[in-house]
Amino acid sequence: MAILDVAQRGAVTHLTMNAPERLNALSDEMLEALQERLDTIAADRGTRVITLSGAGKAFCAGHDLRQMTAKRQAEDGGAADFRDLFDRCSALMARIQSMPQPVIAQVHGIATAAGCQLVATCDMAVAAEGTRFGVNGVNIGLFCSTPMVALSRNIPRKQAFEMLTTGEFIEATRARELGLVNRVVPAEMLEAETAALADHVAGKLGTVVKIGKEAFYNQIQMPLADAYRYTGDVMVQNMMRDDTAEGIDAFLEKRDPNWDQ
Repeated sequence: MAILDVAQRGAVTHLTMNAPERLNALSDEMLEALQERLDTIAADRGTRVITLSGAGKAFCAGHDLRQMTAKRQAEDGGAADFRDLFDRCSALMARIQSMPQPVIAQVHGIATAAGCQLVATCDMAVAAEGTRFGVNGVNIGLFCSTPMVALSRNIPRKQAFEMLTTGEFIEATRARELGLVNRVVPAEMLEAETAALADHVAGKLGTVVKIGKEAFYNQIQMPLADAYRYTGDVMVQNMMRDDTAEGIDAFLEKRDPNWDQ
């Protein structure tokens, strides 16, 4: 049984973390499978959107604590192995945001610790009613410092700090209010709603969505004046494209654009 299932539906690639017995924990094997698959999809011009879900009763329960405990048997107490683990996890999170295609999380059950980080890292997220989100490491003496990076860039800082220091869960509706997820739907509609959002985005001009995603993450880290200078340059380059000219002409002429995507 593959630890990561891959399904293609038109221009959308759907990835399913398939380790339900471990609540789709980000084990060494899961991290490797996700990294390798995303690297492959990044070069696939036929994929315009990626959706990510978890098999079984949960989206993702974070790092594999049994594997982490085993690493402590090393001579250095596991320090080198832990550094490698967190480096690989951080590289995966960075890869998601450097992908040319938008990545949409399809979330159900629970998303905890690095699983919550994964939701926060994806470009968009759709959650089933009743889904719970948490960065609960503090409850076992391990502060969720790396999940904090993504979480604190998604939701207001006081709410993020409360989640991190109390270890308490928030419900899907609260996650939407805070900005951690885009949409909350009944569980039976989760797959269809995520697919509809993916299809809608996939229907846009893929090359321009790629430009926009890269610019989004670049500018958000810049001071305001630098961000405007940078995005102004991006828009100039965008305006010089033939497919942009076609899109504008089509809008003015009230017709569908003739794009070769």
